[in-house]
Amino acid sequence: MSAVLQTRRTIVVHTNFAAHMARVAAARRGEVGLQIMSMGQVAGRLAGGFLRPIDIDALREAVRHALPTVSLGELEPIKGLPGMVRAAVGTLDKIWRADIDLSTSKHPRLQALAALEFQVLQRLPPSMKKPRTLVDLALNRLTHAPAVMGPVEIHSHSEMPVCWRRLVLALANCVPVIWVAGPRSVPDWVIGTNIEIRQSPPSGIAPEVYSCATPQHEVLEAFRWMRSLLADSKAKPEEIAITAASPADYDDYVSALSHEANIPVHFVQGIQAVATPAGQTDAALADVLVNGISQARVQRLMLRLDGTKSIAGLPRDWTRVLPADAPLSSLERWRQVFSSVEPAAWPGGVDRSSAVLDVLQILEKGPAGAQEAGEKLLPKLPLKLWHLALEDGPATALPVTLARLRIADDLEPASHPIWAPAISLAASPRPFVRLLALNAGRWPRRISEDRLIPDHIIRIEDLDSLPVSDADRRDFATIIASAAQATISFSRRDVEGRLLGRSPLVGDFKETYLSYGRVPEHAASEPDRLIARPTEFRTTPTARSGLAAWRDWYRPQINARDGLVSPKHPRLNKIFQQPMSATSLRMLLRDPIRFVWRYALGWRQPEETDEPFSVDPLTFGVLVHETLQIAVGTLESNGGFGNAKLDDITKAIEDAVLVTAAQWEAEQPVPPPIIWQNALQATRKVATAALTYRLDRLPNQKSWTEIPFGMTDERGRNHLPWDPTLSVEIPGTGVIIQGQIDRLDLSGDNRQARVIDYKTGRLSRDMADVVLKGGTELQRCLYAFAVRTLLGPNVKVEAALLYPKAADGDQALFPLNDLQGALGTLAAAIARARGNIEKGLALPGIDAGDGFNDYAFALPANPSYLARKRPIADKQLGDAIKIWETP
Repeated sequence: MSAVLQTRRTIVVHTNFAAHMARVAAARRGEVGLQIMSMGQVAGRLAGGFLRPIDIDALREAVRHALPTVSLGELEPIKGLPGMVRAAVGTLDKIWRADIDLSTSKHPRLQALAALEFQVLQRLPPSMKKPRTLVDLALNRLTHAPAVMGPVEIHSHSEMPVCWRRLVLALANCVPVIWVAGPRSVPDWVIGTNIEIRQSPPSGIAPEVYSCATPQHEVLEAFRWMRSLLADSKAKPEEIAITAASPADYDDYVSALSHEANIPVHFVQGIQAVATPAGQTDAALADVLVNGISQARVQRLMLRLDGTKSIAGLPRDWTRVLPADAPLSSLERWRQVFSSVEPAAWPGGVDRSSAVLDVLQILEKGPAGAQEAGEKLLPKLPLKLWHLALEDGPATALPVTLARLRIADDLEPASHPIWAPAISLAASPRPFVRLLALNAGRWPRRISEDRLIPDHIIRIEDLDSLPVSDADRRDFATIIASAAQATISFSRRDVEGRLLGRSPLVGDFKETYLSYGRVPEHAASEPDRLIARPTEFRTTPTARSGLAAWRDWYRPQINARDGLVSPKHPRLNKIFQQPMSATSLRMLLRDPIRFVWRYALGWRQPEETDEPFSVDPLTFGVLVHETLQIAVGTLESNGGFGNAKLDDITKAIEDAVLVTAAQWEAEQPVPPPIIWQNALQATRKVATAALTYRLDRLPNQKSWTEIPFGMTDERGRNHLPWDPTLSVEIPGTGVIIQGQIDRLDLSGDNRQARVIDYKTGRLSRDMADVVLKGGTELQRCLYAFAVRTLLGPNVKVEAALLYPKAADGDQALFPLNDLQGALGTLAAAIARARGNIEKGLALPGIDAGDGFNDYAFALPANPSYLARKRPIADKQLGDAIKIWETP
């Protein structure tokens, strides 16, 4: 033990990264008796009694509990806002480092902070003391410094906070104190004291400066540079560093390219917690608590909690019992769904709804139940992060506070390249460095006031002995002076395309312009290599396929990439074995390639699962139709729709709107309340106009709405005019159709029928001349044919379109005058279109360029493609395109 005490010495560093690297270096040298500490730890060791400096996590917790108990005067309105805890912690830390005594201040703002400081100190563990107290206690025990500390070396400091300077100067009178400056400048207050100064000359290298296109390009060039050093054996991984003054904006790029390049890089500042599995679990829980318990959010959370104790016994595929499109945005709606699910439908045949509902009861409390939700649902590591986020701000700000959390990665910095803030790299320099973001305003950063103490209360230079702008300049000089090879880069534009200026630190260094698409000497990753070497990329299957597709798109002939498929393909044959609707027939007639994508390949547009912000025209039409169906059903059961008075119709529509709204709210997404209520009001207006439109009453008229044919009636109605499961085939086509007729009026003797198709969209000026409208208006013709087929040839069928939203005085009813002629034209067009599909001609049609084409993403992005290919495709389709010209 005596030998150890005789060789004891202390190294003082000021960052955790510098301390870690110093310990690694000491271990490699086999040193004994070396202590590596911060100045706070030195003061605590000398003060004795197991005293220690204030831990930042403990300070944050104390501030969080103290804030509600203290009146902050003019800061009172903001003390409950997100970020207030972080701001108060930062301000108190600055005050203590600057050695400012708040108790003697007469300014109201500082008096409020003094009250907060008092409450915070009361809540800290007794062993934790603020810097001034530690220094005072340490100065009283300096006689123990030779035994406790030994010779002291101060490393990697460009400056020393004011609070520690008294102790450093006093130590120099008791033990040897050496200020190891290296190539750094030495603070004025050190010069002329008993402190020995050791400086070394700067490396004298001139950094290489590169102008890059964007921040992402900067990171790409940095990895190319790093790859070249490793590939040429010029540097070891632990000798390489990439740095920026404020690296947060570049973190995502560095992380992504590190994985792509397969070069593990240690993040000195830590990685974002939400980028880890534990952080994603917390983010899923925060999303549910803050935004509500929609089906999509709950499913995501349950997937993250799979295998944890909180949902033990719940099968992974339990979500199969939920309706796919229902948002389920309240606990009551979840209960309604589970009540309709038979136990046999659950995985394993056991009803697990109680386990899900137990979790939902916790989640429904929202941000107010954040603490309880974390304790009951989260595993150990996510729970720790959850507590840290709650300490940083209120539960309503969880998405923000979680995004700010950082945790250590699992890489050892002593054996890996590092991505570090400039302050950390300057504290422990490396020989091969790459400095990013040397743009104006980014390095050096602009000096900003403290968030709680503006400059007119305490000057910036008094509150911070080394302001951020000066610190950035010193760090830049230290990194360059300590490096054996240094490269600098800056961006010409930001990610949004704005021009950026270069930093004044670049000075007169000669810069090299780098193009984003240049061919690098060393590629950063395999994708980078392939992009830079077209000959090699051309040999890959992806490139061959892409090049062949590009060439085929420009050929003046129709080919497989334009929609040619094998004739009589089984999938094509299967389409026509199924009943078809008016929508699918319209697609068959006007855009064959989309018809095949939708019905042969099964491509579908993703359904909206969260609450939409508006009601689109298609959704509004469905809402109106469902309301009409319920209203007419009510009227028919109470004396008949044909005999109903205006008041009866109005009341039936009002009740129908309420029923329909309740069903929609339980089963599918609805917009915010104000928009939803406006949509319901519009539904009342349109439905009233539709049912009160004056039509001649048929003898002993009966009416139905949403009446199916060629399919089962989902509503289970018993008094329909026909068997809804009977098939209806269009003559000469082999095509069976199905659908739901908006409204059917039938005379008592079944000899007269009237088919009404409601249109909730805008009224075209030429509607009076419309028959099939180029294949877009099929319902009127198809539904009239279906009625005549199902009721018999002796029934006189009328078919018309009704526009309830037509302005007063405008024609709203448009009957189909020549049903037989329209059906003949339509049947011939369907037969030709089917023949083309069976021949393998699934080509783009007239609707391929429609602005509302949900499948446009599957077409080439080149806008000239359709203009070039459509005329050729039209020739291939032959007489099938004649339908496009019909009125």
